[in-house]
Amino acid sequence: MSYTLPEFLAHAIAMEEEAAERYLELADMMESHRNDEVSALFRDMHRYSLKHRDSIRERVGSTELPKLKSWQYRWRTPPEMGDEDAFDYMIEAYNALKYARANEVRAMEYYRSVTGESGDAEVKRLAGEFAAEEQEHVEALDEWLGRTTRPSQTWEQDPEPTR
Repeated sequence: MSYTLPEFLAHAIAMEEEAAERYLELADMMESHRNDEVSALFRDMHRYSLKHRDSIRERVGSTELPKLKSWQYRWRTPPEMGDEDAFDYMIEAYNALKYARANEVRAMEYYRSVTGESGDAEVKRLAGEFAAEEQEHVEALDEWLGRTTRPSQTWEQDPEPTR
């Protein structure tokens, strides 16, 4: 998939906005479980996503970006947004971290695919830089997963709460 630089930057901004929204939701969920440490991590990741979005906007400068409709993005699921059914307000910290990690891996793979398929040197360079940033996020989440107590069941096996 070959992008023009403005198309690529529009996609990158949308991804960071989506990631920020997800991290804020996860932070709120962890806060409701009184897991302040993991909530703080997700709030930090929320801020990093917004900072990355803002730095991309700064790079854009006066370049006009396309205003893409949801169906015009070149992905099936936004890379930093996993399945909405994958978490709910009952999610445990370990599973929230796994969910966040999976989102970061998808984002990293997306940027790597752009790097491999783009014919534009600047798009390739930026996609490689963004993939490396996503790799750092994956590694940070791996560290957190390593120190977080694993639940007795994965959330896929958890019974639905009685309503």
